[in-house]
Amino acid sequence: MEIRVQSLKFDADQKLLDFVEKKVSKIERFDETITAVDVALALLEKPDNKSVKLQAYVPGETLVIERNAKSFEEAVNDAVDAMKEKIVRSKEKRYDA
Repeated sequence: MEIRVQSLKFDADQKLLDFVEKKVSKIERFDETITAVDVALALLEKPDNKSVKLQAYVPGETLVIERNAKSFEEAVNDAVDAMKEKIVRSKEKRYDA
């Protein structure tokens, strides 16, 4: 599984990039058919001004989750948790059909 991280409107430090890679790599356990995950980190002008968008590519569909929080770490954790649930539902739907 390939993980591609983009930081929009700022330069992400290595510590943040390592954190994102570590967290996002765990979703592969839920579906081994995931080919790639795109992670977009962005700064917003809202009170919860850190945004994380995850796009997971599985055969036949793209799963997308977006979360905002006060810190990137919190937003990444929320997005990864939501993505895990979405992957499990998607996988169940694929194999039940």
